[in-house]
Amino acid sequence: MAEKKKPNPIDIHVGSRVRLRRTMLGMSQEKLGEHLGITFQQIQKYEKGANRVGASRLQEIARVLNTPISFFFEDAPGDAEKTGGFNEAESSNYVVDFLSSSEGLQLNRAFVKIKDAKVRRKIVEMVKALADEPD
Repeated sequence: MAEKKKPNPIDIHVGSRVRLRRTMLGMSQEKLGEHLGITFQQIQKYEKGANRVGASRLQEIARVLNTPISFFFEDAPGDAEKTGGFNEAESSNYVVDFLSSSEGLQLNRAFVKIKDAKVRRKIVEMVKALADEPD
């Protein structure tokens, strides 16, 4: 029996960034699919990395999600070797993990709506205190 081919790590990364951006905008897979003229199942496959996103399709996704194409490749696997070994991907993965969670996304959306900078700073101080994190 033939072994099932594993998705390429770059395809998985690009797909996860599509999902991240889509959820940041509060857009459903179905809605993104409608904009692209494809099914939500195809969006699911892209987001899981099961199907590779072609260049023209990625350009269209970037347009619909109002983001530069480079967004989908930020912190991509293998970037550390290209930048001389400094692995910033690990330190920024927590941001992606945070924004990929339901709570993180809700908190981020609410936080950016707060206009008063002093209030935002107080909220950060409160969260740090709750997390027992020193300044």
